[in-house]
Amino acid sequence: MLGGLRIFGIIFFFFVLLLIVCVAAGLAQTALDLQGKSVDPFADAGKPLVLVFLRTDCPISNRYAPTIQLLSSRYSGHAEFWLVYPDKSEPSAKIETHLHDYGYKISALRDPQHVLVKRARVEVTPEAAVFDSTGQLTYHGRIDNWYQDFGRPRKAPTTHELEDAIKSALSGKALVTTATNAIGCYISDLQ
Repeated sequence: MLGGLRIFGIIFFFFVLLLIVCVAAGLAQTALDLQGKSVDPFADAGKPLVLVFLRTDCPISNRYAPTIQLLSSRYSGHAEFWLVYPDKSEPSAKIETHLHDYGYKISALRDPQHVLVKRARVEVTPEAAVFDSTGQLTYHGRIDNWYQDFGRPRKAPTTHELEDAIKSALSGKALVTTATNAIGCYISDLQ
């Protein structure tokens, strides 16, 4: 009887250990590249990180493609940019077509578990998040104020929150506005 309890205890110990390892592995996964490999965009610390959340079917996201590409090009080498696609049902092939159609040269990630969505505190696409070189969220919200409301764009934006946040992260100065509401397509947990 005593030997049976010891064996049960050993098996139980290894089961709990295996469960902990599996849970830890799941938490470590932050996103997937388009080939399905786990990627942690925070792994290369030392410079600011910019995550821009998009959907292939969001017309507002698509209108921002030139702005996103301009900012990425302007701050290349100083900040790391990633496009993040949070739609759980969006296949990699559709994202690759979207990247090609809009001329993106920025690396893309899928976030089907919404790990990055939660960490960045975003709710819609397009929406951006800026993290400083230590991985601290310094800004999340709209790219600029081009859209006043759904279907109501201005001729040109009058504020540039994402660029201001990038400049702030690069200079180490605190932002006055650390969060703004974005206009776009909602990110749903049901996707």
